[in-house]
Amino acid sequence: MLAILGGLGAALAFAVTTLCASRATRMIGSPSVLAWVLFTGFCIVVPWAAFVGVPEVDTTSAAWLGLAGCGNVLGLLVAYGALRLGKVGIVAPIISTEGAIVAVIAVLTGEELAGGAGLMLATIAAGVVLAALASDDERVEPGRVGLRVPILASLAACSFAVALYATGRASADLPVAWAVLPPRLVGTLAVALPLALSSRLRLTRRAAPLVVACGAAEVVGFASFAVGARHGVAVTAVLASQFAAIAAVAAYVLFRERLTRVQLAGVALIVVGVAVLTWLQA
Repeated sequence: MLAILGGLGAALAFAVTTLCASRATRMIGSPSVLAWVLFTGFCIVVPWAAFVGVPEVDTTSAAWLGLAGCGNVLGLLVAYGALRLGKVGIVAPIISTEGAIVAVIAVLTGEELAGGAGLMLATIAAGVVLAALASDDERVEPGRVGLRVPILASLAACSFAVALYATGRASADLPVAWAVLPPRLVGTLAVALPLALSSRLRLTRRAAPLVVACGAAEVVGFASFAVGARHGVAVTAVLASQFAAIAAVAAYVLFRERLTRVQLAGVALIVVGVAVLTWLQA
């Protein structure tokens, strides 16, 4: 039961971050949204980490945590750029392929690919191609390349995959709070602080609740996933990967986003492929 609750909690939380970020980035820009989201998470996680105490971290674990922090921050920045330009229904499913990319990384580092996983990777790739080729986002400014949104979303998925793999390597013996701290620390020091010092950190009254909700949901999502995975990685991972489907449906209802039939087919292939592949690998 905890695996199911953890996976559902993670999916709902990540869907909230996607929806909030898609609106906030259009108000104050991607860098400012990233800064406020990570600073919000920093304010939540630091007291939590202090409460559980400082764990013993060797050099290897520290390196993995550093890679996880940098990969997560870069992924969020690129993802927010994609959400500012494109539709949630296209961006979120492509980003959810991060799990498939982690599977590829694992194979390249010596792990075996589960039976049927190759077919699912091909299915996911086909879905991304369909979603990209059919990209018709009316909000993209004249002169922009039509493929920019799916390319940015794909880069975000790659960055998140690296961060997830690094976190997985480092978090086996670390408390949850310390596993989710690096991105918030890196983001606060490398993004929020420089923007504030250069007077380029923006925030409006309308954007403020969105970035705070986004930052809080990011922490809740990672924590829910960590708790659920301890009781069943397969179930938790499959359910968490469905944040893309939840975000796409919510965007349709809340923002009146419309996708073409080809786009819907591509999104469906991605969602199904990610879910099945995650289950097979787990």
